Amino acid sequence: MDATLKSSIWSQFGAAIDMLDNAIVACPDALWGDHIQPQEYWYVAYHALFWLDLYLFGAEEGFEPPAPFALTEMDMPFVLPDRVYTQGELQTYLKYCRDKCRNTIDALTDETALRHCKFSWGEVNFVELLLYSMRHVQEHASQLCLILGQQTESAPGWVGRAGK
Repeated sequence: MDATLKSSIWSQFGAAIDMLDNAIVACPDALWGDHIQPQEYWYVAYHALFWLDLYLFGAEEGFEPPAPFALTEMDMPFVLPDRVYTQGELQTYLKYCRDKCRNTIDALTDETALRHCKFSWGEVNFVELLLYSMRHVQEHASQLCLILGQQTESAPGWVGRAGK
């Protein structure tokens, strides 16, 4: 696969992950586990990371998130995890996912980019799944920044390109 294309995909995907990281770091303790919020802050961050990890794997079958996380995120009907994950746990998961994303994009070939990926919601090739996942991460990073702005009158700014 073309090196310029891979570099461009990483630059923007990494920026979306960096925005999610900034939103996790910026959250005050009082908001992190606030059960009064319609969308619990910690859970939105966890949800984005779980699905990022799964989509980088490329299939539901055989996927296993790292401890302490479990497959319950895929259960229907939806149920929150048994406990609130800490900011530290989600920052560790984010670093794991960021490294996995960078390595996955770096290793892309024409063949792996076109690999068929089937999920309960549909079928796509792997490169389209990467773009889908990037949009999903950015959606939730933006959602968290909106919550921060509404609750604290301060939110992290836009990240134009991935940090190193």
